[in-house]
Amino acid sequence: MTAATMRRNRPSGFRISKRVLPYVLSLPALLVCIGILIPFFTSVVYSFQRYRLSQPWARQFNWGDNYISFFTDPKFWNTLEISLLYAGITVLLELLLGLGIAMLLQKRSTLNNFISIMLLMPLMTAPALAALMWKLMTNPGFGVLSYLASLIGLQDFRWASSPSTALFTVVLVDIWVYTPFIMILLLAGLRSLPTQPFEAAALDGVPRSFVFFRITLPMLTPYILTATLFRLLDSIQQFDIIYAMTQGGPGDTLTVFQVEAYLNFFQSTNVGRSAALMIILWAITYFLSNIFIKNWLRLRERARGQA
Repeated sequence: MTAATMRRNRPSGFRISKRVLPYVLSLPALLVCIGILIPFFTSVVYSFQRYRLSQPWARQFNWGDNYISFFTDPKFWNTLEISLLYAGITVLLELLLGLGIAMLLQKRSTLNNFISIMLLMPLMTAPALAALMWKLMTNPGFGVLSYLASLIGLQDFRWASSPSTALFTVVLVDIWVYTPFIMILLLAGLRSLPTQPFEAAALDGVPRSFVFFRITLPMLTPYILTATLFRLLDSIQQFDIIYAMTQGGPGDTLTVFQVEAYLNFFQSTNVGRSAALMIILWAITYFLSNIFIKNWLRLRERARGQA
């Protein structure tokens, strides 16, 4: 039997399934999208309600009162300031450290590949577990880091238990956990850059600083923007490291958005206020992501125009 005869003898149902196949393949993505949108719109509805779990009989729409109460509450502006400060410091330091490590490991070798794999170990640790580990290491009574700090003259360093050093401590943990993420992205970007401009610069005797600022950085900018966007969106929503180490304290020193929403929901049982806070956080992340994506698209178009 020839191939043409076999194709003619195939059941007609095969042609129908072939037409349906694209819809079947897109079904998981559709289900994920629905699974995301349902909680989102539910939160939007809750954010316009006066809704406490402890007082379900008093549940009613208050429309924008939750949002107005935030904008007139100094505690909210403190939460916004801490969240942006935390995100800005962590992303900046992780970007500098990640870029520096990636530059050191740029050359392909067995040793560099081994080091890059070992540096990914903190990234494989759950952030909450990493925070608990650092909490033990910074314990003033028996922590190894407290002992090392005492050796250099920092006696009774309070780490996360003091308002003056709590931010420093959680930023240190965040850097330890997430710097490998930026490092591996920038390392992949560096190793994918074309070699011709660098070879020409080496033949002409161009200084390394000129090569870095005028050749490497401009070509690496899309990768830097991508890594910055991912980390910025993640750090501005940070919860597990901060809550595991400080529960948002001491006081309200580290009461970022996620921690404040958690406390409103589980301690105050104020579902409406917690939902409104998360919608505000979503609006901030949406605004920031749009800025980065527009810049990334503009850089891509510029690169296409120069090609």
